[in-house]
Amino acid sequence: MARGKTAAAKRPSASGAKTPGKDELLDYYRSMLLIRRFEERAGQLYGMGLIGGFCHLYIGQEAIAVGMQSIAVPGDQVITGYRDHGHMLAVGMDPKEVMAELTGRAAGNARGKGGSMHMFSVAEGFFGGHGIVGAQVSLGTGLGFANRYRDNGNVSFTYFGDGAANQGQVYESFNMAALWKLPVVYVIENNQYAMGTSVERSSAEVELYKRGVSFNIPGEQVDGMDVEAVRVAGAKAAEHARSGNGPYILEMKTYRYRGHSMSDPAKYRTREEVDEVRKTRDPIEHLKDRLEREGVEEAALKVIDNDVKKIVAEAAEFARTTPEPDPSELMTDIYLEAVS
Repeated sequence: MARGKTAAAKRPSASGAKTPGKDELLDYYRSMLLIRRFEERAGQLYGMGLIGGFCHLYIGQEAIAVGMQSIAVPGDQVITGYRDHGHMLAVGMDPKEVMAELTGRAAGNARGKGGSMHMFSVAEGFFGGHGIVGAQVSLGTGLGFANRYRDNGNVSFTYFGDGAANQGQVYESFNMAALWKLPVVYVIENNQYAMGTSVERSSAEVELYKRGVSFNIPGEQVDGMDVEAVRVAGAKAAEHARSGNGPYILEMKTYRYRGHSMSDPAKYRTREEVDEVRKTRDPIEHLKDRLEREGVEEAALKVIDNDVKKIVAEAAEFARTTPEPDPSELMTDIYLEAVS
C-alpha cells in the first residue's frame, strides 16, 4: 500500500468513502501480514543480538496502520512514536531498508543511525518514530500548521498511545490545533497497557476519544482490530480535517500481543487474556474470515503468506549482511548549514 510521491492537489478528496472490494481487501490482508511477519522476524533478530537498543513490536495492531493508510492521499504526513515499524511498512517503505536500519546498517533508511525508534522517510511522508513519549504530537500538530499555511489540502496523521495521552504537550497541541483549525487527525492507539500500567489505573477518563471535549475537538472510539472499521472512521476524520473544520480524534481500541518492548516480560497481564484476544479478535484472522466469506480460497491466502515470508526472509538476510556505516558517518547529519 505505497503512498504517492508527489504533492497532493489542493483539497484532495478522501478515498475511504466507498466500500472496499475484494481486491482491496486482499491488499489490506497482504499489508497486515507483511507487518506481522516482519515484526516476528525482527523479534528473532533482536534475540540473536543483531538489533541493539530498544525494539517495540507492532504485533496485534496491524489493522490501524493499514486501515488509516488506505484513506491517505499523496502529500499527507504520518508521524508516530517508537512502535513504528508497522507504520513504515504501511506507508510503503522498503522492508529491506527498514530491517537494515534495525540492524544499524548503512543501507538503512537513516543510514544505520536511527535504529528501531528513529526512522523516517521524506519521500514517503513518514516523519519519524520518536523516542520521547508524546513528543511527536507537537510535531504532528506543526505539520498540520504547515499544511494550513500552505493551503495544500493535506492532513497530518499523528499517532500516539494511551500512555502518551496523559502527557501535557498533547493538550497544548490540542488547544493550538483547535484554535487554528489545523488539519490534524490524532490517532490514539489504545492497546490498554501503555508501558505496563492499565488504562483503568492510570487515566481518570478511560474513554480517550473524549479528551478533546474541552477543546471542542470531536472524536470517536473505533474497533482498532477491524481494518474496515478503521478505514471508515479514518475517512470520516480525514474529510473533517481536509474541509477546514479542524482536528479530529480517533481512539483505536487495540491490543499488543508482545510486551511493551522486547525486554518486557509483560507479567502485568495473564497469558489467558492474551490468548483470548488472539482467538477472538485477531485483526488478520478477522479479515481472513471476511475474505473467505467473499469466496477467496485458503490456498490463495497461503500463496500470499508464502510470498510475504519470502520478502521478510530476504529483508532479514540483507540486514544481516549489508555493511555497517563507516566511522566517519558519526559526524554527518548533525547540523544543517544555513544559507546566508
